[in-house]
Amino acid sequence: MAFFQLFTPLVLYVYSNVFSASAWSVNNFLMTGPKAFLTYSSSVQVGAQSGIAECKHQFAWDRWNCPESALQLSTHNGLRSATRETSFVHAISSAGVMYTLTRNCSLGDLDNCGCDDSRNGKIGGRGWIWGGCSDNVDFGERISKQYVDALETGQDSRAAVNLHNNEAGRLAVKATMKRICKCHGMSESCSIQTCWLQLSEFREIGNYLKLKHDHAQKLEMDKRRMRAGNSADNRGAIAEAFSTTARTELIYLEDSPDYCVKNASLGFLGTEGRECLQSGDNLSQWEKRSCRRLCHECGLKVEERRTEIISSCNCKFQWCCTVNCEQCTQVVTKHYCSRRERSNPHSKRRRHH
Repeated sequence: MAFFQLFTPLVLYVYSNVFSASAWSVNNFLMTGPKAFLTYSSSVQVGAQSGIAECKHQFAWDRWNCPESALQLSTHNGLRSATRETSFVHAISSAGVMYTLTRNCSLGDLDNCGCDDSRNGKIGGRGWIWGGCSDNVDFGERISKQYVDALETGQDSRAAVNLHNNEAGRLAVKATMKRICKCHGMSESCSIQTCWLQLSEFREIGNYLKLKHDHAQKLEMDKRRMRAGNSADNRGAIAEAFSTTARTELIYLEDSPDYCVKNASLGFLGTEGRECLQSGDNLSQWEKRSCRRLCHECGLKVEERRTEIISSCNCKFQWCCTVNCEQCTQVVTKHYCSRRERSNPHSKRRRHH
């Protein structure tokens, strides 16, 4: 459900605004008819879905955990907030679409698109030259920009912030690319290397953008110029605010609400009832502190719940041809945030007397 909240408006909006023309351009080539629209739509769909999945992974143990309400990207569809968290949603969604388009292009799954060999044969550095099959990030960037940025039709500061964070997501894909090299020479002496650029794992892009989220910059607008109501003043105030902001950084306009408590109007459920982690193998410090962050700091207590899980075990193959298994019981302990019991003020008064 969450995926279609994000993708359906994106595709329908591009379809209604771009396909209405008898012929439309997709950057370096021209197509006509519905085939052009459908060529990349499946890649955009998969890319948007991977962005949502990564968002949920990165914020799984945060108070804000990338809820369904956060997955509407366009300002014209009701998402008018521009918080630190929505900056990440825009960036990771844009990155996911670009990543999938780029990967599918390099794999030869898309027509009129393949590896980026524009630098092949040129000297890249000391002891190596460009060669091989570099992932075509320029193609992925161009097409993803058309799909994702088309959602923003406004001219206000929120639309400008969303477009900026969309671009920051695309730049994150480029910033995390890896140079892969192959040795050449007598007996593979590596006297010369052929190198190409390759996409990193999408998890690395998610980690990169999570750090950008943690250090996101709040954009300070000239409210006096914005209140003037003059479009030229508005554009001037926006341009001035953006002048000191790097394109690679995430930005936001509004402070985040209190995610500890439920807010039905904003679609936040609060942290009551959320699971947290207290122990386990290979937990990060952030995960180990999740009970403090989700429960204690939100005025809740940690409740331990034990559940018996029955599963098949000690299975043996019997000739011929059955598999006999035993039923094993395992006790699993989990921890959840729950409301503290309120003490009775009358009983306190009686004890005092």
